[in-house]
Amino acid sequence: MSKLRYEIDGGIARITLDDGKVNAMNWEFFRELNEALDRTIADEAVALIFTGRPGVFSAGLDLKLLPTQDLREQLKFQRRFATTMLRVYQFPIPTIAAYAGHAIAGGAILSFACDRYMAADGPYTIQINEVANKMALPSWITLICRSSIPPRYWKEALLHATPYSPREAFERGLVDDLVPEGGDILAAAYGYAEKLRKLFTPAYAASKKFLRQEESAHAMDLFEKELLDWRLNYGV
Repeated sequence: MSKLRYEIDGGIARITLDDGKVNAMNWEFFRELNEALDRTIADEAVALIFTGRPGVFSAGLDLKLLPTQDLREQLKFQRRFATTMLRVYQFPIPTIAAYAGHAIAGGAILSFACDRYMAADGPYTIQINEVANKMALPSWITLICRSSIPPRYWKEALLHATPYSPREAFERGLVDDLVPEGGDILAAAYGYAEKLRKLFTPAYAASKKFLRQEESAHAMDLFEKELLDWRLNYGV
């Protein structure tokens, strides 16, 4: 895999985003990520950790790709983005985002889609920057983000595209755990994953399905109308 690496040890799977650059999300990225998710299920993992190379988790969608797409291609690509992120959001085993690095747009959305979000302190930015970047936030993105961001910060984090340092995000409750700068973020993630072994996986999977499936399906029902309305009205 050229965009990410998949590993499993002791029943805990790990997906490391690392394309040598900013881990931009494009067709190849989503293909490899879905393949890694398939392997996680096939390996009967008890938990899944997402991480990145030092300094960067992901800068989100590939901004060089987007301008080359016509409306039909963009609808198809945005649907792949949505279905992949919602797959993580509904994944049938516990998921943990844990890294020391920047998480912008899609990188932050992937983090919020996980059941636990652990960040290392440092000179990094966590930001849902779509509104500032001339993009509307469809219902499926706000669903994922609102599941992790406390309601009092929905306006500043989502509508105002506020950038946060890991410490600022932790103080507002966007991040669940803050690891000291230079600390071992993966050790913290594996330690938390070990605590989850006591969970009965079928019950966990069913409970998450009951909690999230209906709202996720409704958000996807709205998706294409929202994106089409945005493109037709604003042409971006």
